[in-house]
Amino acid sequence: MELVVARVGRAHGIKGEVTVEVRTDEPELRLSPGAVLRTDPASAGPLTIETGRVHSSRLLLRFEGVKDRTAAEALRNTLLIADVDPAELPEEEDEYYDHQLMDLDVVLEDGTEIGRITEISHLPSQDLFIVERPDGTEVMIPFVEEIVAEIDLEEQRCVITPPPGLIDDRAEVASARDAEAAEAAGAGADAADAEKSGDDA
Repeated sequence: MELVVARVGRAHGIKGEVTVEVRTDEPELRLSPGAVLRTDPASAGPLTIETGRVHSSRLLLRFEGVKDRTAAEALRNTLLIADVDPAELPEEEDEYYDHQLMDLDVVLEDGTEIGRITEISHLPSQDLFIVERPDGTEVMIPFVEEIVAEIDLEEQRCVITPPPGLIDDRAEVASARDAEAAEAAGAGADAADAEKSGDDA
């Protein structure tokens, strides 16, 4: 099975290094020196990783045969693809490969549908589920124990317990604006009543 494990970013320095946007939760396995990766577009590869290092929380890679900034910049936006056995599972319990999580239905504990996972974003601080909602909008769900209550691969669903505002942030903003408007209207009415009372006096 083909698995996109990274996307090449901009060139770094003048010796052929590139930044990469990691799309796997096992970069030490998929993006280690010696790994041979196919590419999209195919004409850019295959690429063999020569060296890898972390700089300012970003992974930098150098590929065999890519010796200068010009060659590195030519690889920008190239997807790096690894061949993975579909039956392969992570070593740690409660860990998952990206391909296992893609297209899972995301629901609340009461069964309310939120959407489906269309992408997993691996950030230095945490992983994020990019969830497409039924109306076509997207919401980002942090993949942390406090929010993701259950991953059920057999049922193909992800149960979440989001904090207030994570899912319905737009509704809360609208509600807050309505409350502010009502408060302002109430203050205006109070001022008018006070002025009227003064006139009557």
